[in-house]
Amino acid sequence: MSRCLDYTALITVIIGALNWGLIGIFNFNLVGFLFGYTSWLSRIIYILVAVCGLYLFTFFGRTGAEPQD
Repeated sequence: MSRCLDYTALITVIIGALNWGLIGIFNFNLVGFLFGYTSWLSRIIYILVAVCGLYLFTFFGRTGAEPQD
């Protein structure tokens, strides 16, 4: 279960990073464009990206703890 959560969090943060890249390079907010700039859905997506980013801090403590396959 933890591995599934890890991958879900990682994919969510990558999507958030791509959105920030689009904002920085082209001044284009993909999440705002798709879901509305002030909608509740956009806010929920931003909150999920932030929570997943915070969760990924646990990778620092687990990187050397698991045996390699």
